[in-house]
Amino acid sequence: MTPHRRRTRFLALLALLGATLLATPAQAAAEPFDVTDFESDTVPAGVYPWGNDAASTPRLTIAAAPERPGAETTNRALNAEYTVSQWGGWSHDLAATQDWAPYSGFSFWVKGTASGQRVFFELKDGGAGAGSAELFESSFTDDTAGWRQIQVPFADFVRRGDYQPGGAPTDGELDLIAMWGYSIRFPSAAGTLVFDDVQVYGTAPPRPVRLSTDAPVYPVNEKGGAEVRVTVTTSDGKPLPADANVTYKTGTGTATPGEDYTPVEGVLAFPAGTASGTAKAFTVRTLGDRQAEVAETIPVVLSGEGVRPPADEPAIVVNAHGLPYLDKRRSVKERVRDLLGRMTPAEKVGQMTQAERGALSKQDDIAEYLLGSLLSGGGSTPSVNTPKGWADMIDAFQLRAQQTRLQVPLIYGVDAVHGHNNVIGATIFPHNVGMGATRDPALVEKSGEITAKEVKATGIPWDFAPCLCVSRDERWGRAYESFGEDPALVGRMAAIVDGLQDHGVLATAKHFVADGGTTYGTSTTGDYTIDQGVFTGTRQELEAIHLAPFVEAIKRGVGSVMPSFSSVGPTKMHAHRELITDVLKGRLGFKGFVISDWAGIDQIPGDYPSDVRTSINAGLDMIMVPYAYQQFVAALTAEVTAGRVTLARVDDAVSRILTQKFRLGLFERPFADRSGLAAVGSPGHRAVARTAAAKSQVLLKNDGAVLPLPRTAKVYVAGSNANDVGNQSGGWTISWQGASGPITPGTTILDGIRGRAAAVTYSADASAPTAGHDVGVVVVGETPYAEGVGDVGRQGRTLELSAADKAAVASVCGAMRCVVVVVSGRPLLLGDLSGVEAVVAAWLPGTEGAGVSDPLFGAVPYTGRLPFTWPASMEQVPINVGDAVYRPMFPYGFGLRTDRARTRLAAVREQLSRGDGLSRAAAAVLGAVLPERHWNADGSVRDSRTVLRALGVAAALLERSRTDTFAHGDALVSVARDLAQAAGHDPAAQALADQALATGDLTGAVKLLGG
Repeated sequence: MTPHRRRTRFLALLALLGATLLATPAQAAAEPFDVTDFESDTVPAGVYPWGNDAASTPRLTIAAAPERPGAETTNRALNAEYTVSQWGGWSHDLAATQDWAPYSGFSFWVKGTASGQRVFFELKDGGAGAGSAELFESSFTDDTAGWRQIQVPFADFVRRGDYQPGGAPTDGELDLIAMWGYSIRFPSAAGTLVFDDVQVYGTAPPRPVRLSTDAPVYPVNEKGGAEVRVTVTTSDGKPLPADANVTYKTGTGTATPGEDYTPVEGVLAFPAGTASGTAKAFTVRTLGDRQAEVAETIPVVLSGEGVRPPADEPAIVVNAHGLPYLDKRRSVKERVRDLLGRMTPAEKVGQMTQAERGALSKQDDIAEYLLGSLLSGGGSTPSVNTPKGWADMIDAFQLRAQQTRLQVPLIYGVDAVHGHNNVIGATIFPHNVGMGATRDPALVEKSGEITAKEVKATGIPWDFAPCLCVSRDERWGRAYESFGEDPALVGRMAAIVDGLQDHGVLATAKHFVADGGTTYGTSTTGDYTIDQGVFTGTRQELEAIHLAPFVEAIKRGVGSVMPSFSSVGPTKMHAHRELITDVLKGRLGFKGFVISDWAGIDQIPGDYPSDVRTSINAGLDMIMVPYAYQQFVAALTAEVTAGRVTLARVDDAVSRILTQKFRLGLFERPFADRSGLAAVGSPGHRAVARTAAAKSQVLLKNDGAVLPLPRTAKVYVAGSNANDVGNQSGGWTISWQGASGPITPGTTILDGIRGRAAAVTYSADASAPTAGHDVGVVVVGETPYAEGVGDVGRQGRTLELSAADKAAVASVCGAMRCVVVVVSGRPLLLGDLSGVEAVVAAWLPGTEGAGVSDPLFGAVPYTGRLPFTWPASMEQVPINVGDAVYRPMFPYGFGLRTDRARTRLAAVREQLSRGDGLSRAAAAVLGAVLPERHWNADGSVRDSRTVLRALGVAAALLERSRTDTFAHGDALVSVARDLAQAAGHDPAAQALADQALATGDLTGAVKLLGG
């Protein structure tokens, strides 16, 4: 190793120990600093490969490279072999930040093959860690066979526009002060490149004092004033080394000086020695001309020697006033008509564009491109991921929209699919599969209400939920997003639309249509096997099974609908004019707007202009681009200009979007109502989520009445999912795919058990001694995934328990009475259960793991029922209620109860006695069979013939009652179900009975269960 390498290794070590040698004056930076060399036997710590799948993940090895120019004979380098299908590359994440500000550029050596491939590399700047840093990129073309040095000045790096990680800073500035490392991104191709000696080099010029203002935009009414505070900041945080005289003046905008405002000009003096972060202010006064006007802008120009003005020029905006669309006393229809008539084609195209918040090259692009909407994809969070951090971020975005001529507010959207699940500390409910298991539409509606309150408190008026998919195949990676396999059940759960929209948040029914009915093996997206595939069923099946829940959502006034990535026959849903325009908007009368899924139009065959034209003409109203907003705006503008997309189609789309914005009150209240921030993740909200978790538990087996457990029991707890909030919450939690571990505050299932049992031993792998315990609880199942990443068959994924989970079950259940709790997004293959006394399907219960323990110990009864048929073997998959051959392990609708049937029936009789005449008549019928002679001592039915006859008569009466509720009928039928399950009644009949119940056919349900 050369003396230079020894010296730079020493400097790097000191940096990792927290020394400040890299923060020396710029003149000390003339000699390059090695960020990474490869003089080791193995790949250095912090260097790792990544890819969209195992095949796309590069193979990294250390190899001899003495032939590199300037290298010694012992030199080594990093050899990277890659075959990338979608994305892949390698990174070096530093253990601690380094200050690269004294240097002028980034360099490395690469040995190419003249493949002609373009390779990108990016720097990780700021943020809380390498995974949440702001990314700035450059690239090189592999046009040389052999070694060459790539050197790129920092000034030539640009902010990456197609992706930014959640939590990354959004200032758009390559600050260089806190660098977390870098990444190399390979193209979708195969090849081999060798890398060596990654450095920062050169001497940076003196860094100017940075100027910032307390806001980028200052909306102000006529005859008002805007105070502009200017802050000076040095790069190192030290006091100003010299005087900084900042000249300010009002520039030339759309407002007229002397008529709309009084021009100002002056100097703010910051003497040498002024503390970094000091602010001084000036005020601009607006005038009144008594005319109705659109908004007008007054740029604020800042300048001075040795200072750098803000990247986005701040502006004062005289608010629009006196125009009909601003008058909240007018009808929504009138306001839309007036506003639409004032809009230019560019403003209309902007309303149809939705960009990912992390894609903005600069925040001023909101005004420049007249964007109508932003979103946060899964894991796309502010750098401070708190409720307040979200409100601050979204209010800043809304402020930019106020800079536009018509001041049309943004509508910001998130995937709050089981609570406000992107936000650390928010209330996380069970996923839809668990909510379907509750069979409680009122509780589902309540979950929507709480989600709406938490979402709205952070400034978000739009939720990309609920998923009204009817999942028909356990192998689908999105099965847990479905309420169940039966359309009647899913339709019942559309009550969540009311919970969201009655509390100020626009709901989205998705994914239209048949995303849950695609055929296994038809997906063409990466290595997915079924997600985003093709529906190959009949039109009757499409309408009866997959379209039906959307009909219910439309009846409830759902404000937006999202089409599926999947296809119906040969046509991608994003291009399916017949289903979107003719059926959804035509026959079904949907009056809201259609929003595409994430880059969904990119999957339509053809070039990008064709994708845009086809999707808009098919009936899509807003496109989630999400990164290519500049390209989309240009493409749609060109299509409209050429007449390939008519202005009438554009006007229809924009009218639909504006209608929802007016209905949400965004024109009057564009910013977050922060009065609700304290309630985000509050004990009251979590209590409802805990109730939902408890009601979602499905008791599948209970030999010897092992459940509920006595509180005096000595409990042995094991299994991979017993003590993991991330695993029990599943995908779409804090990040898109979710993650294992303590990713957000919550109680684990183990926490809940410890809160109930007298004594608990916990051993995840069941390696602790088992002697001396009364009962074992083994919590097993899946780890988080989302969408096609969870498809069975992808990268070896199966429906089997892991080897570790199987071993834990065998160890614990072989030593004592045991309960197996399955935490999963779908039914798993459980095999032989003869050695297991009790089995519980816990689904994905969310952050409130105590809800799983509540019925375990009898604090509340088990009442949940299967929303999916539970297969006995892989050969049965897919299996659904109504199949011609139906012999599952547990049928659809199955669920043992631990409350007393007689008590249950008495309670519903009491409720019905307060209803209409038919309900009272049903109550009288039920009252006649409540005497003790018809019941066993444990509250179960003794005289089944008499009780079933009464249930049938009462069911017929309730079908005609106007005061009967689904809960009443559900409780009545549950008594018949108890009898059927105890008798081992035909599983097909049991499943069909639950299907009949969801449709309102109480008589049919009782008859099927009593047969």
